[in-house]
Amino acid sequence: MLQADADPSEFRYSATNNISYMYQVYCSYILLFKNTTKQDDFMAAQHLQDGLKMLVRKYYQPVAGWFDVRGDDIDVVFYADKFNDPPLTTQTLDIDSKELASHVYKSNVALLVPDCPSSFISRENRDIPMFLVKATYLESNDAMTLGVTYHHSLMDGTAFWTFMNNWASLCKQLYDQVSPGLVPLIPNPPSFGFPGISHLHKSELQVDHSEYALVDSSSFTRVFLSGKDKIKENLFVISVEQQHGLRQMAKEFGVSFNTILCAIFWKEISVLRYNARPSTAQDISLFTCATNPRAQLGLSKNLCASPVINLAEPRPIGEVAAMELRDVALLVSQTVAKGSAEYVYSSTSFLLAQRQKEISNEKLGISGDKIMLVYVCPAYAKCVVSSSRNFPIYQSDFGFGQPEYVRPPYLPFDGCMRIWPTPQSACSGTANNEAPLEIYLSQPDYVDFTQSPLLSPFIVPSLL
Repeated sequence: MLQADADPSEFRYSATNNISYMYQVYCSYILLFKNTTKQDDFMAAQHLQDGLKMLVRKYYQPVAGWFDVRGDDIDVVFYADKFNDPPLTTQTLDIDSKELASHVYKSNVALLVPDCPSSFISRENRDIPMFLVKATYLESNDAMTLGVTYHHSLMDGTAFWTFMNNWASLCKQLYDQVSPGLVPLIPNPPSFGFPGISHLHKSELQVDHSEYALVDSSSFTRVFLSGKDKIKENLFVISVEQQHGLRQMAKEFGVSFNTILCAIFWKEISVLRYNARPSTAQDISLFTCATNPRAQLGLSKNLCASPVINLAEPRPIGEVAAMELRDVALLVSQTVAKGSAEYVYSSTSFLLAQRQKEISNEKLGISGDKIMLVYVCPAYAKCVVSSSRNFPIYQSDFGFGQPEYVRPPYLPFDGCMRIWPTPQSACSGTANNEAPLEIYLSQPDYVDFTQSPLLSPFIVPSLL
């Protein structure tokens, strides 16, 4: 973290090393709260706004800052005396709590999530907010939702849920009037600034970085595209008893629980797609997952950054469909194991080199290729996995109890698979083996999961 010589109130740090220009997207969630104690000031907007403003100005100044593009570097700039405060908008609906819950379960983003500007960081677009909130109330005051959106270049899931729980804790203390007149303490004060990782360089490490795609500039996009097929979101629920069976299978295969989950879904997606359309046998089935190398890099969970990297393994659909489940599980395990600290350095170097080429091409007026995350490309059959099992999602108590439900909004692109905790999960922030688990999965609507003996037991009457 550097202080500017010209302006002693200005501070900046580089966001480039956290691969920020690959994660120039907004991520959103919808939190549903019930007013079970029938309090008049339930989740009052001014209460939320005061807590949020205090949080960013006292503890999260970069979240009330600006992006600054300098050549191939992206900085976060913030000041001691001026702030780009996160916007909080409100609305009140004349519907009942059951209908509001239905909008949450169906992921009605247009109604419940704040409108966002372009998330692409540029010299012309540096004032974009890094966090936005939309609070939706009911005339009856029986329930409300918080639609929250954050810029992924500044926060990964770990940093975001730490931010949310700090905000909730601060609001709860303000509501309970703990230490009136003083700025309350938060449970997990953040740190900022991605550490240098040049010492991780290993010249002998050979990596093809199949998680990225070089595409013609005319095909380049940062928007998730669904491709030619109509995409449908499917909900699976894995009971505690079913998890016990999967854990036993994982133990027999010598892999983790998450790995066996990924393997089952990747294989069965491939089987069902091949059975429905045998002509796709040689088309690519792409397994890719987001992994967080905080442990490998020695990064605290309180570091507000986005060190997430993606790992990928492309195979023909017919090949994955024909493989034994044990072999698919081992392939998934080998793919995830690639994500070492040295791999993070290699990935960062690869991206920086490509970005420098893109900047040079722009100066010369040459279109050239551009780099994008391969899972954004609509050309593959995909199983794109992110797991939120370990996040303290249900700890966000603003003074009126934990959320009734938290919904990851529907992303309409092929293969999006989200492993998601349920309200019964422990509030410790670690995966609870004794609670049901949800899987949100987007696939073409011709994929019939009732035909899968492995996945059909997880199908439940849909809330979607």
